[in-house]
Amino acid sequence: MTIRVLIVDDQMMVREGFSVLLNAMDGIEVVGEAVDGREAIAQVAALRPDVVLMDIRMPVMNGLEATREIVASDTDAKVLVLTTFDLDEYVYQALRAGASGFLLKDASARQLADGVRVVASGEALLAPTVTKRLILEFSKLSTPPKLADPAGIGELTERETEVLVLIAQGLSNVEIADRLIVAESTIKTHVSRILVKLGLRDRTQAAVFAYETRLVTPA
Repeated sequence: MTIRVLIVDDQMMVREGFSVLLNAMDGIEVVGEAVDGREAIAQVAALRPDVVLMDIRMPVMNGLEATREIVASDTDAKVLVLTTFDLDEYVYQALRAGASGFLLKDASARQLADGVRVVASGEALLAPTVTKRLILEFSKLSTPPKLADPAGIGELTERETEVLVLIAQGLSNVEIADRLIVAESTIKTHVSRILVKLGLRDRTQAAVFAYETRLVTPA
């Protein structure tokens, strides 16, 4: 099935460049563009994209505010944040707001397409090794107090808690299955139950949840 993408960036060259790259990829179609967060919200409602490539710093409404509204709206669209390394703090805030992943603006065409496919599938934040390194860095930028009784965490079984910890460490379903010596389908079931019990949107939010509740702490 074709993945429908909306590109949101105030720079025309970025929008046009990403559009050309993605439209050249099998199974991906750019269905629209937006120049700021407010227009992005309207385009998501009108076009119903599967993935939104979202810049952070934009006029009128920034990407953080737009991400919050899109995630809270009646849509299945996943937000993939566009960023540069000097915006790490903003990226972490975007993940907390419900973004499903991030992508560096200097990514190659293959990385761009792979990132869109991975986020559309809900399988992972992006490359597990990058996920682990950057989630750890982001968690150091925000120091919320440990919740005394995080909502839903007491409902997790011992195995589900173990899987949640491994998700937060950046492991993919295949890697978790290998680590726990079970079938990948079993891990997918555990992940689904974790999201339902914790009221989370996807495994990215699950990773952020694990760090913010101090179930997992930065090394």
